[in-house]
Amino acid sequence: MKPQFCVALLLAFGFPAAQSSAPPKSAVPRDPIEGILDAFNSHSIVALGEPHGNEQAAAFRVALIRHARFAEIVNDIVVESGNARYQDVIDRFTRGDAIDEATLRKVWQNTTQPHTVWDVPIYEQFFREVRAINLTLPTPKRLRVLLGDPPIDWDSIDRGDVSKAVAPDDRTRYPAEVIRREVIAKNRRALVVYGGMHLRRRNVNNDTIVALLEKAGIRVFTVWTDTDGHLERLEPGIASWPRPSLAPIQGTILGAVAFDTYISSGTVTIQNGQVVAPNAIAWRQLPMQQQFDAVLYLGPLSSMTQSKLSPALCSDAQYIAMRMARMANLPVPPGEPGAVDQLKQYCASVARSR
Repeated sequence: MKPQFCVALLLAFGFPAAQSSAPPKSAVPRDPIEGILDAFNSHSIVALGEPHGNEQAAAFRVALIRHARFAEIVNDIVVESGNARYQDVIDRFTRGDAIDEATLRKVWQNTTQPHTVWDVPIYEQFFREVRAINLTLPTPKRLRVLLGDPPIDWDSIDRGDVSKAVAPDDRTRYPAEVIRREVIAKNRRALVVYGGMHLRRRNVNNDTIVALLEKAGIRVFTVWTDTDGHLERLEPGIASWPRPSLAPIQGTILGAVAFDTYISSGTVTIQNGQVVAPNAIAWRQLPMQQQFDAVLYLGPLSSMTQSKLSPALCSDAQYIAMRMARMANLPVPPGEPGAVDQLKQYCASVARSR
């Protein structure tokens, strides 16, 4: 990319073209739980990137909320993995009320996402973990889970096409409003657990969750969770860091590189209905330190594992019929199996392995 073009991109996003002449330094790791809890000293909101399905990231989140200081500092946990239509259900469940399984499953199975992303065990386990922690706490200290996905009713969606029920920006504007109304207005503190792309400070329209909150004057401490091995490629010494580790990135080698460096090579950006080349997208070329405050290192790529659908779901005819119907409207990548075929193939492999 030509230097003049880079300067133009930075100016267009409201950043000064001139940067500090000091060379970036190596990032310094610290204990990640202490680092996140300390961030609440200066921020009401800490946003933690959630690589969907990653088991190491899920284990870290559980360790974080189990920490003795967590419930002393944090009041709420805002999650992407639950339909806000069922906020009362999750409120009752996490305070210890008896909720039948069929009703509870609607929380994560009936979100705006037609596919299986929230159906893997780690998301249900997280809700159950909050419930178990709350039962050990006095009522004023109990954690509240706020469901950030827009409240939709699948029974009223025409032909199962969720795009007719959810506007493109609903999935960012709704959780931002929940945070303003339920956390900030009540003088509370919240951990926000969302996919990292929702937590960028800048994109085309500056309408990510974090951008909307900071536009309203709410400071957010943001953490990018790396599970793709990008950190070790950027700075080889990271391979020797404790696992997990948190590192602030302002003024560091990790912060100086373009945000695009952290994104999977398969990530595409669509503007006005067209796929746009990465080097023509301003927010992808901004330094990482202008998008996030810190990075969470969980270990090398070779140690990462993904949560899988349980065999019980593959054997549940009602569940399979529901998912197949909802995923039927999803586009199929050229030359690749669509979501329906992937689910069929996975469940067939589960059946063969028994």
